[in-house]
Amino acid sequence: MTGAGATAGAGAVATGGAALLLLVAGSAAVAGAARRTGISAALLLVTVGLAVSYIPGVPGYRLDPHLVLPFVLPPLLHTEALDSSYLGLRANLRPVALLSVGYVLFATALIGTAAYLLIPGLPLAAALVLGAVVAPSDAVAATAIARRVGLPARMVTILQGESLLNDATAITAYRVALAAAVGTSIGWLHGIGDFLRAAVGGVGVGLVLMVPLHWLRIRLTRLREPLLQNTLSLLIPFVAYAAAERAGASGVLAVVVVGLYLGHHSFQVDFATRLQEAAVWKMVAFILESAVFALIGLQLRVVVKGLGHHSLPQAAGYALVLLTVLILSRFVWTFPATYLPRRLFRRVREADPAPTWTTPFVISWAGMRGVVSLAVAFSIPLTTQSGGQFPSRDLLLFLAFSCVIGTLVLQGFTLPAVVRRLDLPQRDLRRETLIEAQAQSEASQAAEERLERRLTEPGNALPSPLADRLRTVLERRRNAVWERLGGVSEVTGESADATYRRLAQEMIGAEREVFVRLRDERRIDDEMLRTLLRRLDLEEAAAERPEP
Repeated sequence: MTGAGATAGAGAVATGGAALLLLVAGSAAVAGAARRTGISAALLLVTVGLAVSYIPGVPGYRLDPHLVLPFVLPPLLHTEALDSSYLGLRANLRPVALLSVGYVLFATALIGTAAYLLIPGLPLAAALVLGAVVAPSDAVAATAIARRVGLPARMVTILQGESLLNDATAITAYRVALAAAVGTSIGWLHGIGDFLRAAVGGVGVGLVLMVPLHWLRIRLTRLREPLLQNTLSLLIPFVAYAAAERAGASGVLAVVVVGLYLGHHSFQVDFATRLQEAAVWKMVAFILESAVFALIGLQLRVVVKGLGHHSLPQAAGYALVLLTVLILSRFVWTFPATYLPRRLFRRVREADPAPTWTTPFVISWAGMRGVVSLAVAFSIPLTTQSGGQFPSRDLLLFLAFSCVIGTLVLQGFTLPAVVRRLDLPQRDLRRETLIEAQAQSEASQAAEERLERRLTEPGNALPSPLADRLRTVLERRRNAVWERLGGVSEVTGESADATYRRLAQEMIGAEREVFVRLRDERRIDDEMLRTLLRRLDLEEAAAERPEP
């Protein structure tokens, strides 16, 4: 490369790096503002992205499916899987499977047929490509909004389980439809075989990887290497995804299977690893989610520019019809899927009585689409196997974008109001606290019995003050949850537990100020300061109770 060429290349890299930093910083700032205002971060980011996309001088961001699918989707799915409940998903396997597999295939066929009948000259295979693109609900938006509006725990589990698994169904269906559209498929029967192979293979790769990966985590735990442990944790979703894709299977399913297994067995790693891992994945998820939803909004200018010979009013008319079909398709599927199995099978009816109509209604309305749909849409090739242009590719991109934005804005903004209007049963926080208190009481009793037994052994003799301190700490943990069930102070409105934690934090803050002053006076050095502050940080973390 010549000197001028090298300079130009370096300038392009610098420009790209600046654009990336601007995207991350801007999306993080908007997401932070959303947290302070109570607005859904996903919705605010999309809205701001839409507005910013037409500001002069804003870089032209473009979703690259070669980056989003292998590098953004795996960590987001892994984070969701780690926070999911394997037991909860197993208990709700029927509704989750009906939504994540049955509904996605139904929506693919329905949207594809509607697009084929609506748009003149659009081949059926290309229309089914669009159907597969917009069929899956988003893995982040639905569950984030569901938790924020306080949906019942089972409903959140179903939505989360659906969003974890439906991407695999949609991506596999997309590949089958795309093969037919570009002329590389040898028949729909072969496509169905590819679909089953990808699904079974993805689960199989996950099952093969999960045990050795967990063994390696445990091994690093025994070596007291939390930094290496967390480095491994960051690599796991990419390894699982790449291994499955390399084998021609579903990388999404492999990531989910591994994440569910590791999350279910997370108690077997040490506390330092768990604390660091939770902090690391929260940061990764926050950055990726913020950037992804901002990118969705920023695509408006790119997509409208690419409409080509299709007029904007004509394309908008198609988009409105398909958005309506997409929203209604979820109602058409969810209500029969909720009540028909109970009507046909007595075992299902007896084990799981039918809910009121509000449950399938809210699940239907919570079907927002997201970045996976757009990333897959942008991966539609420019040409077919014969060398001709892919049929109406520019229009398909616009329609996919319109469906994503339409569901995020329309359903996302109105879901809290719908939940309030339907007066759904809220979480029984008092009952949850009572269950927590009973569990803590049983655990404390077992710990107390072990403590007294160990203290009688010669090798465990302790001075009375230290033994009493252990008993006091144990008693504090036993009583803390029960105190939350009690009354509150007439002066502060706090429970005794909240007052205790506030005063403990004030005491720790006073100690921290002294340590810093001693460092500034050169009476202790920075290394000792860090040691003392870490000790206080751990005590403050122990005193802090996370919000339910």
